[in-house]
Amino acid sequence: MAPLAHRFEALSVYLHKRVLILLALGFSSGLPLMLVFGTLSAWLREAGVERATIGFLSWVTLAYSIKFLWAPLVDRLPIPLLTRLLGRRRAWLVLAQLMLMAGLAGMAMTDPMANLAALVGFALMVAFASATQDIVVDAFRIEAAPEKMQAALAAAYQMGYRLAMILSSAGALAIAAWADPDPSVYRIEAWRTAYLVMAAAMSIGLLTTLLASEPEVDRQQASDAQAATLARLNHLPPWPARILAWGHSAIVAPFQDFFQRYGKQALLILALIACYRISDVVMGVMANVFYIDMGFSKAEIAAVSKVFGVIMTLVGAALGGALVFRFGTIPILFLGAALVAATNLLFALQAQVGYNLTLLVFAISADNLSAGIATSAFIAYLSSLVNTAYSATQYALLSSMMLLFPKFVAGFSGYVVDQVGYIWFFVSASLLGLPVLLLIHLLRKQTLQAASPKPAPEKLQSTQPE
Repeated sequence: MAPLAHRFEALSVYLHKRVLILLALGFSSGLPLMLVFGTLSAWLREAGVERATIGFLSWVTLAYSIKFLWAPLVDRLPIPLLTRLLGRRRAWLVLAQLMLMAGLAGMAMTDPMANLAALVGFALMVAFASATQDIVVDAFRIEAAPEKMQAALAAAYQMGYRLAMILSSAGALAIAAWADPDPSVYRIEAWRTAYLVMAAAMSIGLLTTLLASEPEVDRQQASDAQAATLARLNHLPPWPARILAWGHSAIVAPFQDFFQRYGKQALLILALIACYRISDVVMGVMANVFYIDMGFSKAEIAAVSKVFGVIMTLVGAALGGALVFRFGTIPILFLGAALVAATNLLFALQAQVGYNLTLLVFAISADNLSAGIATSAFIAYLSSLVNTAYSATQYALLSSMMLLFPKFVAGFSGYVVDQVGYIWFFVSASLLGLPVLLLIHLLRKQTLQAASPKPAPEKLQSTQPE
């Protein structure tokens, strides 16, 4: 009976208030992404926007990749009135969520056929507010509970995030299809309805933030570091010295710590982080455009690509977690990268065959299962790199870097499709995964060399001539 009781006690952690809060905040974080990425691509394509333009417009999501630039400000700066009323984390969350609701409503009221520039402006607003929300939620998650609960918080966050992605992709497409009496004719009213519903759905995150309590965190370490820097600047006037000391503790110290811990290996680690997701991100920009060009309807895309695909991603993530536990992070990091690159070739086959729902189901199943395995291993790897003393800023840096280069390259995806066609585009996206495998191999080799025992000094001396 005792082992059974322990199992129920372990499962009861998922009923903890903080875990449920992270489930809702994960939903709030996951909702905006597809609305400025995949779903927006489908809307623009149906409105007659050229593929190359859609590819370039995917650069609005670069806000997620450069969020580390303002993460220290979010981490340290108070918001007038809101911080005093709600606390530091909840004040920033409320501000970001209100901006998200306003930006999504602005997108809903803008027709890309009439004013594409305004739509892009609102999309940028959504992307910036969403990236800011991610910074705060990551910090809130780290500070909300002790280490033994972090796995449960992360699991709840991922579940909420994936559910929101289903709603903002499959749900938005289904709502647009429902609101469109004639699918053969483009109507802004259909997409307006979908995006207004998404704006209203953001109220889940806002309500959760207002009902949650502010995490209690001991900030003595940060204060001590800032005080030490200030003491070294005592030869300067007071105000410049304080500004410089704050900037050093908020911006310089987290980066300095990372490079001090990893030394020369830091460059290889950062190169791997920057390239790991390039194969699936480059393919992902053109995914919905590809499905539409192959003749699949919005309802088919919603059912197969979004609902079923996300479910397979969750299955892959669970499988990836089990594999990491059994075999370690680096081997599964390699396996995930190899599978993601290989499954892109299935879409090249789909481009050759054309409309075939059975093949689409198989291709998306394999691709999303592979992506789930890769993501699970990659998150485990990123988490292992972070120093808890600077968790918010360092995690923002690493999670930003993993999308910066891939999304920049992905901006050219529409142009490449126009030049070489879908078949060679997907083959090229697959080949982009090969350098990633090389980087993982080199990292594993360096790690093994660093861990191997050094030769004893006396043995080295014995090889010298007498």
